[in-house]
Amino acid sequence: MRRFSASLLGLLVACGLLGAPSSGSAAADEPYPVPYNFLPYAVLGGLQTDAPGTNDWDCRPSKRHPRPVVLVHGTFGNQSTNWQTHGPLLANEGYCVFALTYGVDHTGGPATELFGGMDRMQASARELRDFVGDVLAATGARKVDLVGHSQGTLMPSWYVKFLGGKKHVKRYVSIAPLWHGTQVGGVAALAGGAFGASPDTAVPLCVACGQFSPDSRFLRKVRRGGVAEKGIVYTNIVTRYDELVVPYTSGIEKGMRNIVVQDGCDTDLAEHFQIVADPVTAGHVLNALDPQRRRPVGCELVLPFVGGPPPA
Repeated sequence: MRRFSASLLGLLVACGLLGAPSSGSAAADEPYPVPYNFLPYAVLGGLQTDAPGTNDWDCRPSKRHPRPVVLVHGTFGNQSTNWQTHGPLLANEGYCVFALTYGVDHTGGPATELFGGMDRMQASARELRDFVGDVLAATGARKVDLVGHSQGTLMPSWYVKFLGGKKHVKRYVSIAPLWHGTQVGGVAALAGGAFGASPDTAVPLCVACGQFSPDSRFLRKVRRGGVAEKGIVYTNIVTRYDELVVPYTSGIEKGMRNIVVQDGCDTDLAEHFQIVADPVTAGHVLNALDPQRRRPVGCELVLPFVGGPPPA
């Protein structure tokens, strides 16, 4: 297996889908390589404990970027696979970047423990609360900025609204969010009867999946009184080609800044997975985190799953 992994890595490098392997730390004058291809890194990223540039617990925020950024992965993701692009990108920009793996299902042993986002989102929100507390204690910062993908956009809303997170979060950037739930894969139908259970408990091994139903108790409670919390700056980044958030407009919410990547770049074909490694999305994320230093967002040919070249 080790020999196969090494051969696969070499093949991907040779084909130009991956850059040279990183040692896991970069010299002060040598930036981390930033890949813009989701699929190969999603496969190989799981071999690492942390995405490059993340979880340096000795990092101290600068005056330019006074808040650490906490990256929150999606369903079946983890702190490494989801953040092979944004981990090094944000570290190169001078941010203190942290990422956790939450919602792990321990019932299947090692077979189910590699990936997260499986548990009930209320429980995962408590894990996020504790992780943010650790980040604030380590860095001395008063608040963090959140960048989430998929479930990592929705689950933190429970932390913000019901677990005291409102006072600890300044900017909340969501990539492929689902504020109104999703109908993909018949989740609502499954929740309604296939397993004889409610949306909040319907999907075996992935309780969170049932909670994505528009009719779940979780989503109804999050939406009650409005999703956005006063004092937090929200940005949503969605793609028209999202195959899991259906309709994609589920990620558009009043009281927030809403960005459809194709509105500014019609050659961006990123779907639900590639959007988290998309150079166009990355430009929007940087601007959302530092709007006073907003820069032009370029436009690239971005293919589903495999991405495209680095931004010009």
